[in-house]
Amino acid sequence: MTKRIGILTSGGDCAGLNAVIRAVALRAHHGYGWTTIGIGRGTLGLLERPVEAVTLDPARLDSALARQGGTFLGSTNRGDPFAFPMADGSLKDRSGEMVEGLNQLRLDALIGVGGDGSLALLRRLLAPSGLPFVGIPKTIDNDVGQTERAVGYSTAVAIATEALDRLQPTGASHERVMVLEVMGRDAGHIAIAAGIAGGADVVLIPEVRWRLDRVTGHIARLRAEGRTSALVVVAEAAGQSDEAADASADAPGHGVGEWLAKRLAKATGAEARATVLGHVQRGAMPTAEDRLLASALGVRAVDVLADGKGDRMVAWWNRQVIDVPLEKVVGRSRTVDPDGTLIRTARALGICLGDAG
Repeated sequence: MTKRIGILTSGGDCAGLNAVIRAVALRAHHGYGWTTIGIGRGTLGLLERPVEAVTLDPARLDSALARQGGTFLGSTNRGDPFAFPMADGSLKDRSGEMVEGLNQLRLDALIGVGGDGSLALLRRLLAPSGLPFVGIPKTIDNDVGQTERAVGYSTAVAIATEALDRLQPTGASHERVMVLEVMGRDAGHIAIAAGIAGGADVVLIPEVRWRLDRVTGHIARLRAEGRTSALVVVAEAAGQSDEAADASADAPGHGVGEWLAKRLAKATGAEARATVLGHVQRGAMPTAEDRLLASALGVRAVDVLADGKGDRMVAWWNRQVIDVPLEKVVGRSRTVDPDGTLIRTARALGICLGDAG
């Protein structure tokens, strides 16, 4: 019997998603003779009648698709199936409608590409249906548990590193402290990796408790040694240093980057400028590493279904693709190890992390 598998992308977009979709469809077709159905706009497409979906034709999934950023199927990071926001402001459980949408597609299995939050929701959504489900990790934050890499992370780090490469000469030209705020909702993976690669002087992440006076002291020492500029990377979730008496009256508004630049200028007397990368980190042509990872994970996801397994997530571990139980993934965010290799490397290079280390 010809199998029909579905695939959807859920949560925030990132580079490499199209490469995942392509790999899944090609492996399903060439390896097993299966049909792949792409579901539009994540779980939102399942609420449409007819369901928003398209049969993925392998002949049209050429290599150009793997180079494209974003996801041609569309995605969503809103609309919890179990507490869906309605027009009148109320919340409604629409999970049954979404499961009915899946039934209308006559699928034999579903592959979901998402971060820890999306994978948890999809797992819960499919549990009553008995439909085999395999997750593929993607997030620029790289905080999904049980995998060393998630699709999108490599490209985000490359973009942040390039930003530092561009900020350094303009900072040096005007003798300024240049602050770069990068994404990282709950983890500092992008900040620490880009900070090391881009030659930052200071990196502030949520996993390492930092104090403003240690940052300003480090910048003062650099100036005393003859440096006229400095590069500072701060993760959006790094928070604020709270030792200042007036901290509550001067808390960060929209982002910590602007707040930090003002604080540094006040404390050091140097000019300081903030750059917030924001969604620039999401929308780009994926790096070769992200394309390779996306392809390897997509192929393995189909193979897992062919082996008759479900409730799994494919992962990159020790230079191999493996699959792990989803129950070991959901609700277990993987943050930066304060005693890990990257933190030790940063300290060895003289990068200030804002603590006493």
